[in-house]
Amino acid sequence: MNFRQLYSRVALLLCAFLCFGISSFASHTPDAHEEGGFDASEVIFGHIRDAHDWHLFDVNGHAVSMPLPVIIYSKDNGLSVFSSAQFGHHGHRSVYKGYTIDDASGKIVSENPAEVFYDLSITKNVASLLFSVVLVLWLMTRVAAKYKREGAGKAPSGFQNAIETVVIFIRDEVAKPSIGHKYMRFMPLLLSMFFFIWINNILGLIPGGANFTGNIAVTGCLAVITFIVMVVKGNKHFWGHLLNPPGVPFGIKLLLVPIEIISLFIKPIALMIRLFANMLAGHIIILSIISMIFIFGTLSTVAGWGFAPVSLAFTIFMFFLELLVGAIQAFIFTNLTAVFIGQSVDEGHAHEAGLTHH
Repeated sequence: MNFRQLYSRVALLLCAFLCFGISSFASHTPDAHEEGGFDASEVIFGHIRDAHDWHLFDVNGHAVSMPLPVIIYSKDNGLSVFSSAQFGHHGHRSVYKGYTIDDASGKIVSENPAEVFYDLSITKNVASLLFSVVLVLWLMTRVAAKYKREGAGKAPSGFQNAIETVVIFIRDEVAKPSIGHKYMRFMPLLLSMFFFIWINNILGLIPGGANFTGNIAVTGCLAVITFIVMVVKGNKHFWGHLLNPPGVPFGIKLLLVPIEIISLFIKPIALMIRLFANMLAGHIIILSIISMIFIFGTLSTVAGWGFAPVSLAFTIFMFFLELLVGAIQAFIFTNLTAVFIGQSVDEGHAHEAGLTHH
C-alpha cells in the first residue's frame, strides 16, 4: 500500500467518523419545532462538559450511553458505590440513596443541603484518562518489546519507526537545546507528557470522545507537574539569580525579585491556560459549525438541508486542522516544559566563563 492509498483510506475513515458524529449530534438535538426550540449553547456545552455517564449516540430518541461508577463518601452515610444508571437519563433524573445529578452543572447533589460528601466517581474524563494511560502503556511496551526482541541495532519498521522518529525529534529538537547535557534524566518526563497529551488530543476529536485536555483541571495538573520538577530540580545558580540577582543595585532588586517570583508561578499558569483554551476552542468551533445546520433549520427545513453540505465541509476542514493543532499543542507544552526545566538546572558556567574572558 503506497502513501496515497493510505492517506485516502484514513481520510475516508475520518469522514465516516465525522458523519457518524454529526448524525449522533443530531439524534439527541431538540427539534426546532418543539417547545423551547434549539438551544445551541446547551447542546454544545453538554457535549464538552464532564459527565457521570459516557453518551455514545441516540436511537429513536433514546440515549445509548455507558453508565459509569458513582463513588460517594459521606460522614453521615459512609461509602456508597453504585452505577450512574440509577440516576436515570438527562431530563428524567431520579434520586438514589439521597443523591441525584444536577442537569445544569452535571454534578452530584444531595437531597440534604447540609450534608458534606466527597464525590470520588469515575466520570467521563476519568474513564478517558484511564483508557489513554492503558493505550500509551500498550503502545510503548509494544515498541519496547520489539527492540528487546530484535535489538537496537536493527533498522526500525512499521509503527516502531514512527515512534522512534518522534522520540528522536523530542531528544534532538526539544531536550538537548533546552536542557543541555543533563537532558537524558528528563527524557522520560518529556516523552510521557508529549505522547499523553497528543493521544488525548486525538481521542477527544473522535465522535463520542471525552473533552479531556479541554478540561482546565487536567491541564492544571500537568502544569503542576512541570512546576514541581522546575522547583525541585532548581540549583543554586537558578535560586541565586531568582532571589538575589547578581550585579543589580539593591533598589532595583526590591522591584526585580518580586517580579521574578511572580513569573515563576506565571509559567505553569500559562502552560495550563494555553493547552486548555486551544483544545476547548477547537471543540466549540466544530460543534458550533454543526449547530449551524439546526439554527438554519429553525428558520426552515430547506435552509437547514441547504446549509448541511457547507457545514459538513467546514467541519471536515476544522477536524483536520484540529488534528494538526493537537500535535502542535503537545509539542508546545513539552517544549516549554523543557525550556523551564533547562532554566532551573542551568549552571551558568558558559555565561560566566564568557564574562570572565571578556
